[in-house]
Amino acid sequence: MKNQIKTILLLGIMSAILVSIGGALGPGYLVLFGVLALAMNLGAYFMSDRIVLAVHRAAEVTPAEAPGLHRMVEELSRRAQIPKPRVYIIPDAQPNAFATGRNPEHGVVAVTEGIMQLLSERELRGVLAHEIAHIKNRDILVSTIAAAFASGITWIAHAVSFAGLFGGGQSDEEEGGSPLGGLALAIVAPIAATLVQLGISRSREYLADEVGAKLCGDPEALASALSRLEHGVELVPSEAARPATASLFIVSPLAGASSVMKWFSTHPSTEERVSRLMSMAASGRIERGWSGAVA
Repeated sequence: MKNQIKTILLLGIMSAILVSIGGALGPGYLVLFGVLALAMNLGAYFMSDRIVLAVHRAAEVTPAEAPGLHRMVEELSRRAQIPKPRVYIIPDAQPNAFATGRNPEHGVVAVTEGIMQLLSERELRGVLAHEIAHIKNRDILVSTIAAAFASGITWIAHAVSFAGLFGGGQSDEEEGGSPLGGLALAIVAPIAATLVQLGISRSREYLADEVGAKLCGDPEALASALSRLEHGVELVPSEAARPATASLFIVSPLAGASSVMKWFSTHPSTEERVSRLMSMAASGRIERGWSGAVA
């Protein structure tokens, strides 16, 4: 519940940023750039699963080709009370996984060849529970809304900047604006929107960890998997890693990021995620669900 409230508050902050700068342009410009940003993100929303699967060369596998993987996905999706997602394997040695699909009816779970070699069945089940939690929580929709806000803010801020530089929009006498003020707005507003968007992404990761741990009934397994995956990503860089899709993966596939880049990470620190999961395990409030019978 706390992570859900945090997401709502962050979206509220994004709305406030958008409203605060929207009045700097005439209504026609505001509608034009708002509609354009919305259209771009709606397109990405409806096409996102096909795009990301194609980018990472993921191939769908049948129950006959990956029976253990399918059994775990079926069991966990039944626990989550959502339709069984389609199952894909990515030909990548880096251990990782992601979920996509605009709603549970279009859900997809994709795992790399590397993660299937690195993790035990118990740990892999924890990872799959995390990804199914993303689908159950409709995180693709939340991410799309956040991206739409961030894009809209960026478009409008740039439009305000250009209007100020070239004499468009409202006059300086009416608003006291200046070209330098417009330039500052064009720089600061998108950065602020991006930071809020990243905060939303991190809060959804915490929520997927929490819901995933409850689905699999084994928070220690997910904690162990996260620790091993972080080390695995560092040891096996992925040639297919892309900043545009990094937020989808359970751990960032961009190995060796600088300290500055980590400020803009879409993922919380693995150490903090593991700590939260171990606290859940220690609380004794998780109904145990691991039996070792899903292989």
